[in-house]
Amino acid sequence: MSSSMLLVKDLWKSFGTIDAVQGLTFDIHRGECFGLLGPNGAGKTTTIGLLCGFIPPQRGQIVIDGMDLFSNPMEAKTKIGLVPQNVALYPTLTARDNLAFFGRIYGLSGKRLEERITDVLKLVSLTDRSRQPVGTLSNGMKRRLNIATGLLHEPKLLVLDEPTVGVDPQSRRAILNSIRSLNQSGVTILYTTHYIEEAQRLCDRVAIIDQGKMIALDTPAQLIRDFGKGMIQLEFNGVIEDYLIEQIKGIGKVTFLDEQKSILHLETDQTEQSSKEVLDLMKTNEVKLKTLFLSEPNLETVFIHLTGRMLRD
Repeated sequence: MSSSMLLVKDLWKSFGTIDAVQGLTFDIHRGECFGLLGPNGAGKTTTIGLLCGFIPPQRGQIVIDGMDLFSNPMEAKTKIGLVPQNVALYPTLTARDNLAFFGRIYGLSGKRLEERITDVLKLVSLTDRSRQPVGTLSNGMKRRLNIATGLLHEPKLLVLDEPTVGVDPQSRRAILNSIRSLNQSGVTILYTTHYIEEAQRLCDRVAIIDQGKMIALDTPAQLIRDFGKGMIQLEFNGVIEDYLIEQIKGIGKVTFLDEQKSILHLETDQTEQSSKEVLDLMKTNEVKLKTLFLSEPNLETVFIHLTGRMLRD
């Protein structure tokens, strides 16, 4: 048996003149939690659509648990559980009735369906809410129930597309704990998020894509060792003058984080010394800073270094 739960080779997809996905090649190991990160417009949504068989590629190969997605689409798709970013539930039905409905779509029935409903409700800690209409649940509970529907048919690969969007911190912790438990139980997970700390916390390996291309793939720790730099984020009250930008560039690599050029990141190997130089420069030029933040090397500084943007851009 192959060690890869998902194998992707030379995957391409274009929409008119736009190459949304350009030659993606990677694999996801069995039992792995694999992060897929990229700024808005990087090709993440198209990639997920391709991997789940919703979008046909121009060329390439996708193999799920040894099954070619394009040669055997129906059988290959049964191995995937998709949890979309938008909650896909019926608000007037109870949590249990929603699961029963989706379970029947998956081909489950009778005692087996009841067992799976009980199991997934327990996994996402919603057993005590099973008879409650979904429309009355909190956003966090809806997100957890959304995950439960993707688990009903015991997929080999669970695709989670930004599962913590729009939830409160307590619900977010509960969702992340559920995901960690699932992964520890042996479920292979493909995880996308706009919260980079989640990827650093949960994922065994992380792929970073930009403009449809793979630009980095490794463990978070190795990515930080290879590409991590300290970052100083500077926010000004207004637009920064060009002469000042040139002087700041003398301290380190500058990346602008907004179109108005009032927020920038300064990339440096010595954050403490560089921050002192920045403050001296501001004092000399009689320029006031609105905020200054220091970040030691982490996955977010890696992302900015490689893409020139923040993950939420």
